[in-house]
Amino acid sequence: MTRTAAAFWLDRPGRGVIRPVELPEPGPDEVLVRTLFTGVSRGTETLVFDGRVPASQHTAMRAPFQEGDFPGPVKYGYLNVGVVEEGPGALLGRTVFCLYPHQTRYVVPAAAVTPVPACVPAGRAVLAGTVETAVNALWDAAPLIGDRITVVGGGMVGCSVAALLARFPGVRVQLVDTDPARAETAAALGVAFAAPGDALGGRDLVVHASATEQGLARALELTRADGTVLELSWYGDRYVRVPLGEDFHSRRLTVRGSQVGTVSPRAAGRTYADRLALALDLLADPALDALVTGECAFEELPRTMPGLAAGDLPALCHRVRYT
Repeated sequence: MTRTAAAFWLDRPGRGVIRPVELPEPGPDEVLVRTLFTGVSRGTETLVFDGRVPASQHTAMRAPFQEGDFPGPVKYGYLNVGVVEEGPGALLGRTVFCLYPHQTRYVVPAAAVTPVPACVPAGRAVLAGTVETAVNALWDAAPLIGDRITVVGGGMVGCSVAALLARFPGVRVQLVDTDPARAETAAALGVAFAAPGDALGGRDLVVHASATEQGLARALELTRADGTVLELSWYGDRYVRVPLGEDFHSRRLTVRGSQVGTVSPRAAGRTYADRLALALDLLADPALDALVTGECAFEELPRTMPGLAAGDLPALCHRVRYT
């Protein structure tokens, strides 16, 4: 008997639709997963939704279980939490995380799912991919005990980085954002907050995640001599001006990129699976619930995505629930 599911597709830039899909019978080393929640990765998925993935990045930006091609039609996404309905006994009935798009049910190799720890609610586990990005960023940055660190940009990634830094001994963390409402989020995460004009200077490390020229310029201004700016923003097809004049050279500043597509070389011996498992373990902290600030039903996603892409719905992590 043919089994069907429903999937969210970007039909063309700016227009999403829900399409029926036929599911194959799972093989002996595969699982059938019923989705409980997915998360919208605000930075990447809204750029995809607007058709702003540069042609040069079409291959690099493919999601693990993407179907179709940029700019569309394309089925895209990678924050999926579900329960295994069929598969090997060790996984049967387990809640799992998978880098799968927005779809009600799906079949994937058993090795593609990671069990969610019992202490992590399924609704919070959709943050795993973003917390994994933050883990990789901090492996790249290698902060030291007692460092003075600022995170510029209080979006989903920036707040995840700040949340992890709050656990470092002796580290003084400040989250900087133009939206004063982020002060409440910062307080929930246990870090200080400031507007850009009030931010503290002389920082050992500044993590930039605002995806704006102004944010990057301010990050450079806040960094001490011989300090580092870790760039986490992805700008899609936009060209960004970087202020490398004035005292950039005399202060010997470093701007370093970090991207989750590669495991940080500073984490020798760690695999992608190790990194994701660590991210899921870190999600045991209920403070991270502060990052989920919007929700809709799966059936509402075609109407919701335009608002997310336009910034009319200012959620950090927008969670999609499935019935």
